[in-house]
Amino acid sequence: MTIHHQCAAADTALFRRVMGRFTTGVTVIAAEVDGLIRGMTANAFMSGSLTPPLCILSVAKRARLHDSLMRAGRFGVSMLAQGQEAVSAHFAGQSADHVAIEFESVASVPLLKNASAAIAAKIEASHGCGDHTLFIGRIIHMQDNDRAPLVYQSGRYGAFVSNQTPESTIEFW
Repeated sequence: MTIHHQCAAADTALFRRVMGRFTTGVTVIAAEVDGLIRGMTANAFMSGSLTPPLCILSVAKRARLHDSLMRAGRFGVSMLAQGQEAVSAHFAGQSADHVAIEFESVASVPLLKNASAAIAAKIEASHGCGDHTLFIGRIIHMQDNDRAPLVYQSGRYGAFVSNQTPESTIEFW
């Protein structure tokens, strides 16, 4: 059964529920300022351009990481791997458990060790977008650790399962 609703500007619960239907990867965005690393879990991340290589992330203006990104001028995106749910919860501020967090620094950008993949980027531009800022980053480092990704949909973590053969890979570029 499909439920139709008129889009009401104040219906944030419906907006969150509808947007939550989109399955995404889970990332930890991190920046270092004055020797301190600040990070947050985010799924509002995407590729921006192949030439030059750009990525885009969306961060709430009220997020503690927001000012750190503005000051640092660069950021790391660590794409979490299956089994890193506790790391995601830690950076979402939802975990009281002690979680071992290990970063490596690449071009003065903190990247989580053991992630599925990671990107270091220098901020090229930032644009206000309602209560968020879109940060466009020029990619200065990439690594693929060949680990299966952690995925997220409708408030739950999951695993990626593909029934495609490597020969039938789909290119969206």
